[in-house]
Amino acid sequence: MTLSRDTVKLARQLLAIGRIAGRRAEAGGVRFVAVLLATLTLTISLGSLVAVHAVYAGKEERRTARTPVASDGASDRAANATAWLVGSDSLDGERRFSVVYVAPYKGNSPLPPGLDRWPEPGQAVLSPALRKAGADEDIDHRYGQLAGTIGEEGLDEPSEWLVYLRPRNGLSADRRTDIVTGFGPTAGRVSAALEPGSGRLDDKPESMFQAAAMGMLVLPAGALLIVAARTGAYTRDRRTALVAALGGRRLDRALITMGEAGPPAALGAVIGAAAIAAALLQDVRIPYTDYILSSTHLRHYGWGAVFVPLAAFLAVQTTVVIADLTPGRRGSGTRPRAASRSAWLTRLAVLCPLAIILAVRGPELFAPDTALRTLTSWAGIGITVLTLPAAIATVVAQAGNLLTRRGRALGLPGMLVAGRRTSAHPGGTARLVTGVSIALIVLMQAIAWQGLFGAQTTEARQTLDRIGRSVVTMVVRGGASASAMGEFLAGAPGTQAVVLAPAGEGQNASLTLHGDCAALTALRLPCPAHEARLVKLPADPKLRELLRWTPHRGPELLVRRVDARKLTEHAASAGSNATLALLRPDGKPLSVPDLKRLSYEVFPRGAVIGAPGEDQLTAGVPNRDQGRWSALFGMTGIAVLAMTAGLSAMAEFLRQGRALAPLSVLTGGLRVFRTSAAWSVLAPLALAGTAGTAVAAALAAPVTANGESYITGGMILSTAGVVLVVSAFLWVWAFRVAIRQAQTWRPSGD
Repeated sequence: MTLSRDTVKLARQLLAIGRIAGRRAEAGGVRFVAVLLATLTLTISLGSLVAVHAVYAGKEERRTARTPVASDGASDRAANATAWLVGSDSLDGERRFSVVYVAPYKGNSPLPPGLDRWPEPGQAVLSPALRKAGADEDIDHRYGQLAGTIGEEGLDEPSEWLVYLRPRNGLSADRRTDIVTGFGPTAGRVSAALEPGSGRLDDKPESMFQAAAMGMLVLPAGALLIVAARTGAYTRDRRTALVAALGGRRLDRALITMGEAGPPAALGAVIGAAAIAAALLQDVRIPYTDYILSSTHLRHYGWGAVFVPLAAFLAVQTTVVIADLTPGRRGSGTRPRAASRSAWLTRLAVLCPLAIILAVRGPELFAPDTALRTLTSWAGIGITVLTLPAAIATVVAQAGNLLTRRGRALGLPGMLVAGRRTSAHPGGTARLVTGVSIALIVLMQAIAWQGLFGAQTTEARQTLDRIGRSVVTMVVRGGASASAMGEFLAGAPGTQAVVLAPAGEGQNASLTLHGDCAALTALRLPCPAHEARLVKLPADPKLRELLRWTPHRGPELLVRRVDARKLTEHAASAGSNATLALLRPDGKPLSVPDLKRLSYEVFPRGAVIGAPGEDQLTAGVPNRDQGRWSALFGMTGIAVLAMTAGLSAMAEFLRQGRALAPLSVLTGGLRVFRTSAAWSVLAPLALAGTAGTAVAAALAAPVTANGESYITGGMILSTAGVVLVVSAFLWVWAFRVAIRQAQTWRPSGD
């Protein structure tokens, strides 16, 4: 079936009518921008879902391709084999990364993906992102001489940190070292236990990331689309009724609507497509998270990324057509309206502070780790979510009453009108701020729960705050000889060492501290002729924190004075069963990067060096990074919701703007529009942003009381600032458009 020329011509005419009607409509510019922003945010939001899946799938493919294939046990018969051992390291305050010790073992030893040649003994190959991140710690020279950087095909993503290190003395085929015959499924059956990189353990599941993007990006974009579809709907509903009365079909009305919404929707889709194209062509660094989005991963799903702008455009067009063909109920009937709901809002507002107290202080009435404690907190948060919009609306309405009295007393018509309008419509204010206030509470709760399971991380942070790095612990990887241990201690000038080792076996086995007189004095311990037993420990914080993170059962401490030679021998022979602690007598902090570099110079596989408990702090970094993503998604979603609420309030304000137009003549000025717009758009959103952020942070306080908190002062200010900036922008826009409407008004029997 083909369309006739007349049908095509009529369709073009109807689309043109829609475009012209959109330009001339009341609040037409606001509708244009609203539809454009809705299409753009929907494109970016849907594109983020595609990007998340592309990244996870691409990383999995890269990880599998570089995973070693272990020897089947007949390593002596293997024609080509590589010695392989996976270790780890970290930068200050950052997550762990893999240090892979590799060496040719037999024949034409296979190289890991990303390496084009074997590094010489004592050389290392680093990923580009690690070199950049560790520049302040001189990471290029920590593991020996730099032999180059790992190629893109050897990394699961551009931002991965990874090291391949060839030890000076090679790798012996002992129980710790594996023999691999290739990499990836094409070489055989891969051994997941030998996989390099820490991403598989640190990354959250894809479903969790997709859910966060859906809830914090796609849903706010959908809310903006619904508001954009009904912006300026009053005049369009009258136009739709007129076209229907003239015999227009539903298809005719749909074409007019599509012609009106088509240009802004197309422009928003084009801008969104340009952003997606930029991510397809080159790697993009995501703000705040410092994550690099791989264009290579994204190009594998380029078909989905290209389809996203078209899908967003079609979704917007479908929504606006459905919204215009099913207009809302008009207020033209003669039936009396229901009574005002301000009394109900007042009752809910009274409950709000009680709900906040219940959520913040109520859990303290019950013992920790009990169901009642958790239920009390959830109940308080739930009631706060229901009552906070009513409280904000009541505050704004009461401020409107005050404004009315001040305007009447001072003879300011703008202040008088703004106050009356604000106090007369508290329900509209409550609806306006509901989305923003709920989003703020949900965001703070999501970020707070990221650190809930970090009790050990919190203790490690407290230890670091108390003593810094005035004392560090060290464990040599693979053990060390007495000569190597002596060389290491001699290479750290001005540093004293003590060895903490269990004294015997049994449930009450005490701990023995070995050290010379200088080291014991630095820890405020006595310097006995041979040994002394202490029941009460000195108040030196370094010693207390050191013992806190050293496994032991007995309550006593045995202090044994030894000379440098015996200390070195004991440290070398005890191995991982003892803790070697380094400190400076003057109490100054030790340079952990310098000590790590020295350890790789002396010991074949270096040493694990850090402040007491710092390994627990490092283990909590993935949760911190996940909190950054939650904050980024959440603040973006809050900005979209603030824009949604502001556009809704702005459209309502402009719809009634013509009723205010005669006041510009009666009052002799246009200040009435600025004041009315401030109380209709700016005040509710600004109050929702500031009060909502403060309440949300307070509600999150019990969650973070016993764990690591990622809700920082900077994040709180940023969240409130986003809402304030959006509300200020919409206020300026609203009163400027209202002023232009008033300037074109002419008396016509109003």
